Amino acid sequence: MPGKGMLSLVGAGPGDPDLITVKGLRVIKDADLILYDALVNKQLLDSNPAAEKHDVGKRKGQHTYSQTEINKLIVYNVEKGKHVVRLKGGDVSVFARAAEEIEYASFFGIQTQVVPGISSYSGIAAQHQIPLTRRCEHESIWVTTGHTCKGQISEDIKHAAKSSATIVILMGMTKIKDIQTELLKYKSEDYPVAIVQNGTLPNEKHHITNLGNLVQDVLKHNLQSPALIIVGYAVVDNVCKLVSTKSIPQLA
Repeated sequence: MPGKGMLSLVGAGPGDPDLITVKGLRVIKDADLILYDALVNKQLLDSNPAAEKHDVGKRKGQHTYSQTEINKLIVYNVEKGKHVVRLKGGDVSVFARAAEEIEYASFFGIQTQVVPGISSYSGIAAQHQIPLTRRCEHESIWVTTGHTCKGQISEDIKHAAKSSATIVILMGMTKIKDIQTELLKYKSEDYPVAIVQNGTLPNEKHHITNLGNLVQDVLKHNLQSPALIIVGYAVVDNVCKLVSTKSIPQLA
């Protein structure tokens, strides 16, 4: 008779395997089955060689499993007494469909725990010393997807463009021209933009540009998905700028 199974949703962080939480790694090591997404660093899977593993990741035009199939796979294995770990890139609560899986599991009375992770938007920005907020200057963040579930540019990008917030766009590279067009309705051509592809990984590529040159620079530098787009003066308000433009305080 199998034991009582459970579901754990674990955030794997932005890419670098060292950026997973201690609790997240402990839960992975306890798994019987790991269902992992496309952006999860495969090194994390090596921490539990005994666990069964399935790639259920979704990339543009490439879905190994539909969301319905993933939901059913979770329930089927938990009901067999397995501890199923649903391993997701970044944080499970940010554009990761966690709500759909939790709701489906709860319908079957499945015990579920959520282990947060470092989101790609905050982790990648921190690695590049981009302060997404700065007191008295840029005091809020607008995090949005580049496109809706219907494949259209997100309406939130227009609303974000009207604000003074730092704008962070995930999954936006396929709509980069539309994003540029929308932002230029409310921002100047020299408004700063950073693009980071494969953030925190050894094959990372990054480039700082402005809205006027955004699309041509994406093509010139062959920047592709997965990439994070950060828009705002926070992009140029990093440590290098501070050291070069502001007086350095003297130690007593």
